[in-house]
Amino acid sequence: MATKAVFYHAGCPVCTAAEDQFINALDPNQYNVEVVHLGTDKSRLSEAEGAGVKSVPALVIDGKPFHINFGASIDDLK
Repeated sequence: MATKAVFYHAGCPVCTAAEDQFINALDPNQYNVEVVHLGTDKSRLSEAEGAGVKSVPALVIDGKPFHINFGASIDDLK
């Protein structure tokens, strides 16, 4: 069974580059990745914060946030 992973981003160039590289590098047999664009889906901001996301792009796997690069602070998206 694949592990759920959520990739949060804001659509900026840093985020889209990270999405292209990191998401495509994950084995789809091991990870079921959901991509969430926080710039257009602000209803998911509290979910991202609750998962420990401080900036985007970030990948959350098994409830652990991994901040890939600094594109935007989560506070800037509110």
